[in-house]
Amino acid sequence: MSIPKVTIPLIVCFVALATVPGCSPAHQPPAFDGNRAFQLLQDQVNFGPRVPGSPGHTKASLFISNELGQHADGKRFQEFTETIAGKKLAMRNIIGWFHPPKTSAGNTKEARWVLLAAHWDTRPIADYEITYERRNQPIPGANDGASGVAVLLELARMFRERKPSVGVLMVFFDGEDYGPGSDQMYLGSKHFAANLADSLTIGSKRVKVDYGILLDMVGDRNLGIYREKNSVDAAPEIVEKVWKAARELGYQDKFIDQVKYAIDDDHIQLIKAGIKCIDVIDFDYGPWHTLDDKPDKCSAESLKIVGDVIARVIYAEK
Repeated sequence: MSIPKVTIPLIVCFVALATVPGCSPAHQPPAFDGNRAFQLLQDQVNFGPRVPGSPGHTKASLFISNELGQHADGKRFQEFTETIAGKKLAMRNIIGWFHPPKTSAGNTKEARWVLLAAHWDTRPIADYEITYERRNQPIPGANDGASGVAVLLELARMFRERKPSVGVLMVFFDGEDYGPGSDQMYLGSKHFAANLADSLTIGSKRVKVDYGILLDMVGDRNLGIYREKNSVDAAPEIVEKVWKAARELGYQDKFIDQVKYAIDDDHIQLIKAGIKCIDVIDFDYGPWHTLDDKPDKCSAESLKIVGDVIARVIYAEK
């Protein structure tokens, strides 16, 4: 996240636009394990800052790849390089996929695909620190980076245990938070969007994604997620899918039916590339871009709430 990520704060009451069918007994999600997700968050933070070019970045890449490989039907890296301030940086998006169920005849259904995404890198500068001397240090990135990854990896375990009726493409973006300015951020999603034919190819087949959901800063122990304006403008029906699922689960106090911020994030690059994508983000997070973005500011309960909601959306799809 960076300062350009926020434009104008908004408070707008929102009227439900669409509905999403509830999960039938045959499509109930497995249980989302918030404690396991929190451990996945902690594991990432234990590697240290995951800034491109750092040892923590290398360790986190292997960790995410190994965890994803235990559950996904397939995985691959999307390698690319960026030169920033004269420094050449090797980066990689990590992509996994979960095929839809096969028919009784043994043929894969012509199914819909949904994209789930998060960024896995961390900010190289703590630019919101009060003390100037601390601003050049990299942030721990417990919420801003590790939380979205943790939720996706736990969802990956669930998708392995019980396949949803749709295919799922799972993408972990690199270079989202590099900066300092927005022109040097969202690098993984920019690469993904600029190379869409490759990005959406599984084996020899290119899949067509119906919509995407980006998870960013979803572990705040004081969770409060508002509808994000750019998401509402680009894909109001997808926003409503998510908020309706939250209401059905009794999480309406955490998924708040108001638009509060217009946020620049990885979803913007996908929207520009023609993919309807929304951002699920808790931007009211005090330790944002500071050295206090640590696991004690996050909670297993918050990860579970977000995981439950996204799982309900995916398993309700036909």
